[in-house]
Order: sequence, then C-alpha cells, then structure tokens
Amino acid sequence: MFQGLINGVSVLAIPIIVLMIPLWGYYKKVKVYEAFTDGAKEGFQVAIKIIPYLVAILVAIGAFRVSGALDLLASLLAPLTNLIGMPGELVPMAFMRPLSGSGALGIVSELVNTHGAESMIGRMASVMEGSTETTFYVLAVYFGSVSIRNSRHALPAALIADVAGIVSAVLVCHLVF
Repeated sequence: MFQGLINGVSVLAIPIIVLMIPLWGYYKKVKVYEAFTDGAKEGFQVAIKIIPYLVAILVAIGAFRVSGALDLLASLLAPLTNLIGMPGELVPMAFMRPLSGSGALGIVSELVNTHGAESMIGRMASVMEGSTETTFYVLAVYFGSVSIRNSRHALPAALIADVAGIVSAVLVCHLVF
C-alpha cells in the first residue's frame, strides 16, 4: 500500500512541478515565456564565460590521469587508508571525485565490474560517489561564471567536506554491510 502510494507520487511529481511553475508565474502576473527566454539567454552567456575554466580543468584532469600520478598517489596512500578500513582500490576514486564526476564514475564502474556490486569495495565506491562532490569542477564553473578570482575559504571547506564524505562512506559501509 505505502509503496504504491510512493510510486504514484513519484510518477506525478515532476509533471506537477513542471505544470505548477508556469501557472504560479501566470498567477503572479509574470510574463512566463519572456522570463524563460531571458533566463535562457543569460544561461547561454554564462556558458560562454565558463568555457575557458572548463577546458582548463579537463586538461588538468587528463594530464593527472595519463601521467600516472593518480596511480602513484594511490599506491603511496593505500597503507594509510587501510588503517581506516578503506581498501587501497578506492584511493583513485577518492582522488578523482573532487576533480571529475565522469572520471570518478568510470572508476566506480570499473570497481563494480571487477569486484561486484555486492562487494564491500563496490558498495563503498558507490556510497563515496553519492557522498562527495566534484569540488574543482563546481568551483571552476560557479566562480568562473561570476568572475571570482579569489575563492578564499571555499576550496578548503569543500575539500574538508569531501574528506568527511569519504570517511563517512567507509564508516557507514562497515556499519551497515
């Protein structure tokens, strides 16, 4: 009964939200179509402004992976991560996630294919994927779109949050699985 209700709500949620937004704008006397096209035009201008930042971060990620630096860093840190119960195979994922969502997803897919979805490594990798953020990408896009050059405390705070997400993923997986 409850699962049927949840399924019904989830099927209808997006269409209702998509319908309610223009209706609410119309109710508030907003020219919905004009507001939408103005927002789309602004979004396009922001996309053009952030392209150099995206190219820079993608080139840096590619160089980091192809150079073998990621694998070297993973092998050096594996003994340390084993102390907290994190298998060494997860170190590349933990380092790639703040840099690239698609790179981290590729690593997670490889880990799940190699070790299995029901393995501790597969589960930890999946939980880490959901518990952390693509920090450098987000900072490059958001700060680049508004031309912020000095990120101040944003990068250290975001990286601390990523470490907390990684450690939490390890602890939760050991507690639950």
